[in-house]
Amino acid sequence: IEQACQKLLSAFFEKYPNANLQIEANRILKCFSDFQLLKYGKPGGWAGGIIYALANQYSRACGIPGLLNKECEEFFDVSMGTIYKRAAKIRKLLLAM
Repeated sequence: IEQACQKLLSAFFEKYPNANLQIEANRILKCFSDFQLLKYGKPGGWAGGIIYALANQYSRACGIPGLLNKECEEFFDVSMGTIYKRAAKIRKLLLAM
């Protein structure tokens, strides 16, 4: 799943460039690669969750800047509900680190 997530993140940042967000997303993916948690579910849910968690890290959750929820769902091939759930787990793991 880690490789699939990395491919999705690379494709996402190629289409929606944001160097700072990309660096943080790659760092988080690397940190979480050892967790068994990432072995379950679609890679798109985890990749989308990482981006969503980072994009809303210091503010009230309002989505991924510059993207409609429908665009997110299409890009990552998962529902926004899945992305929200993954982002919540990622936030909890980040707080525990």
